[in-house]
Amino acid sequence: MRRGDDLLVEEVLDPVKGVNGYRPLGGGIQFGERSADAARREMQEELGIEVVITRFLGSTENIYVHMGKPGHEIIFLYEADFSDSQLYDRHFFEGAEENGLPIRAFWKPLAGFREGREPIYPDGLLALLVQG
Repeated sequence: MRRGDDLLVEEVLDPVKGVNGYRPLGGGIQFGERSADAARREMQEELGIEVVITRFLGSTENIYVHMGKPGHEIIFLYEADFSDSQLYDRHFFEGAEENGLPIRAFWKPLAGFREGREPIYPDGLLALLVQG
């Protein structure tokens, strides 16, 4: 989600590595589900928000360590719009992951990521956002 040059993100904390960063919202794809459908479903489940997928920006593969545990994911990145345009006026959104952990999403200027002042995850995401 974008609002001008702002990106809707959640903070990613990793006290094991002592690194904090940001990532756009999303989640896993269920068996038989298309990635665009998963993106819409995740926004509905996590924040209770309806979105319209506007275009596919690309994909990236991410091999990482978070909280001391290795992970591997393939990300399909979509641009989307809120179904309700009034939601762009909100400063933050609160919800919950499937496991009940709270989510707090907020707008961050893309410039901070472009200039390297703040990390954005996963690797390769910024290139897709800038070219998109």
